[in-house]
Amino acid sequence: MTGIEMHQQDELAEVEDYFSRLEDGTIALRLYGDWSAGRIPVSLWEVEEQLTVAQVSRLVFETTELQSWDSGLLTFLLKLKSLCARLDIEFHEDNLPPGARRLLAMAADRPARSQQAGRKPPPLLERVADRAISAWRTAMEMLAFLGEATVAFARLLSGRARFRMVDLWEIMRECGAGALPIVSLISLLVGMIFAFVGAVQLSMFGAEIYVASLVGISIVRVMGAIMTGIIMAGRTGAAFAARIGTMQVNEEIDALSTLGISPIEFLVLPRIIALTLMMPLLCLYADLMGILGGLLVGVTMLDLNVMEYLEMTKNTVRLKDFWVGLFHSAVFGVLVALSGCLRGIQCGRSASAVGDAATSAVVTSIVNIIVATAVITVICNILGI
Repeated sequence: MTGIEMHQQDELAEVEDYFSRLEDGTIALRLYGDWSAGRIPVSLWEVEEQLTVAQVSRLVFETTELQSWDSGLLTFLLKLKSLCARLDIEFHEDNLPPGARRLLAMAADRPARSQQAGRKPPPLLERVADRAISAWRTAMEMLAFLGEATVAFARLLSGRARFRMVDLWEIMRECGAGALPIVSLISLLVGMIFAFVGAVQLSMFGAEIYVASLVGISIVRVMGAIMTGIIMAGRTGAAFAARIGTMQVNEEIDALSTLGISPIEFLVLPRIIALTLMMPLLCLYADLMGILGGLLVGVTMLDLNVMEYLEMTKNTVRLKDFWVGLFHSAVFGVLVALSGCLRGIQCGRSASAVGDAATSAVVTSIVNIIVATAVITVICNILGI
């Protein structure tokens, strides 16, 4: 017998030491010592050889002497389980360590997810129908919420709405005074940007003074309201959704309903009132800051006189432009408050749902602002305002 043959016989004897044949076609695989990655003492083809030599119907494990294991053993067991399934052999895992059994159970879910991920998308018509049904449900929910808010406002006019005045004052403070810094910064920069853009073209014709007209009309008529609306959508609308959504998660809204208090009256109504009252004031402040930004550019870069700039602004901006801007802002205030409160009421029961509600409130508010601006602009054009 050669040395190679003796070595192969030693390896075979060592491998067979891990297996023991029991009655009823059962074979036991002994897991003893260290079964870590790179230290698996038995290869898969050696196991397959043992399983195919005789009529094996069941594979069990003996783990009383198993000292340590890691992902290497789990990988080996997964492959062995697939091998047993292919050979129609029962894989009996009850004697495995509890941690290995749990990991095997988790790994068993992977084919289902992979199959689901690889599943073909539904037909186009089915997807369109699903989107249409979802859009219809969303529209119905928005109409229902708008109806409830209208009823709550009617109860307010009749003196029957119930909410705390301290909440209203607090929300007005947060919406108004709390937003002044960001409104100041954004409005000032927007006014300066308008002045820069206008100066590039108007200076070619020696008409730098008309920068005051450009900035004044654009800011006062619509841009001041739009910028304020977008700021409040990202700041206050998201805060409304997050606050009400958190109350939804903590089941505080359910508690209000149980006590017979309408969440629409107690939570939504004061927020709509506060933002509708504060938005025109913030818009007026944004108009002033925007004109100030244009004035800074006109004085420092275009060598315009301060009084000359202000006189040109006064002669250009008409009173109806001022009222149109304030009307824009009041409408935006209602839309932002409704969007934020709606998404908060629709919030789910988890922390991630609160974040989704805040994000959705911002998107909904901005879309509503743009659509409302287009509608108001068309109406003003038709009316000649």
